[in-house]
Parts: sequence; structure tokens; C-alpha cells
Amino acid sequence: MPCNTPTFPLFLTALLLALAACGSPQSSPYPALVPSETLLIEEPLSPSPAPELEARAAALKARAAALRTATP
Repeated sequence: MPCNTPTFPLFLTALLLALAACGSPQSSPYPALVPSETLLIEEPLSPSPAPELEARAAALKARAAALRTATP
């Protein structure tokens, strides 16, 4: 649809009004903000998955080495 047609401004206005109607109502309360003190509290870190991953990698390498020696 070319922009120089007389129906384009009407279409654009209708589109903008439809998009404005999709917004949330103003009567809904704004969510409460979280205090920064609770965000900055240091919590204990979860245990590192590195030992488990290293054990799995070692098992896979051993399996690959066994397959290399078994195949001619």
C-alpha cells in the first residue's frame, strides 16, 4: 500500500489506537522493588561440578583408548 493514499493516515491511526488498547490497565499496582541489601548478600556457592566432569572425561578417554587398541 503506497504511503501517498488518503487511507494511509486513517489506517495508521487505527493501528496506533489498537496497539494502545493492548496495554495493561493503569489500575494494576506496580510491583514492589527488591531492596539492594538483599541482592548484595553473599550466599554460599554451590559445589563445583569440576571433579565430576573431570572423572567423566577421564572415563571417556580411557574408553576411547581401549577402543583404539581393540580396532585394527
